[in-house]
Amino acid sequence: MEEEVIISKEDLVSLFIDKKIVDTNRGWYLNGSEVEIIALHDIEPKFLRDIANAKLYKLKRKDGKKINL
Repeated sequence: MEEEVIISKEDLVSLFIDKKIVDTNRGWYLNGSEVEIIALHDIEPKFLRDIANAKLYKLKRKDGKKINL
């Protein structure tokens, strides 16, 4: 368990498909806790064409506690 977890795009999609991450009107929730999903790009932002498309993503709980996948 860590405060931040870096996962692949495929793993992120699987978490949504398996309903481990739930998209609500209030935000994204993992195991009942609100999380931020941050795209990690390997190129400079000025060269990005699709900011939501990255190979890796960082999950971070909004309350600062550890993430339990």
